[in-house]
Amino acid sequence: MSINIDCIQGSEFWHKMRSGVITASNFKLCTTILKSGKNKGEVSKAAKEYAFRIAVERISGQPLDDNFYETYAMRRGRELEEEARLKHEEKKGILVDQSGIILTDDRKFGASVDGFIDLDGCSEYKCFIGPSSLMPILLDGNLEDIEAQMQGQMWVTDRKWCDFVLYCPALKPIDRDLTIITVQRDDDYIEEMEAGLIEFDKLVNEYKAKLES
Repeated sequence: MSINIDCIQGSEFWHKMRSGVITASNFKLCTTILKSGKNKGEVSKAAKEYAFRIAVERISGQPLDDNFYETYAMRRGRELEEEARLKHEEKKGILVDQSGIILTDDRKFGASVDGFIDLDGCSEYKCFIGPSSLMPILLDGNLEDIEAQMQGQMWVTDRKWCDFVLYCPALKPIDRDLTIITVQRDDDYIEEMEAGLIEFDKLVNEYKAKLES
């Protein structure tokens, strides 16, 4: 059973509820193992730093201060998300219910889903502006960079499909400002990812034990 916490995403309460939680937006970071170099077989330096952050938050019960830092891209995405959701609803003739944060019953993993659709679906909105993010999606329909996030959301929320929605106002002149790709739940992918996340949680516990010793 998952735990559905009703709150406004980005609020102080939302940040507090995410404290110590390994979130879906970081699932790829947590489960990608280095394939070469002196640290082959380990997670990256960025992943280790994220594990340390989670360990500290599990001790304090509070988010680290820099969790509140918002880049331009993050602010832009937040400001455009409502517009993207309305266009998504209009194009598909649906209603999207906003959500707060969903946690696994052990509160170790969570997902802030952008929206719920009917009983089985969810949605993820992105407003990318960089060519490196836009090109794979718009030219090839390649969602590899965010597959873990979407499958993770479906794992945590027990949903069967996710509408990935890319909103790019710059392409309005050719009527390509809204791209919708429906992704089905992949239980094989989720099973492998879950195993990797369990290993990552062990690293979090290792750091927490060292801090408390």
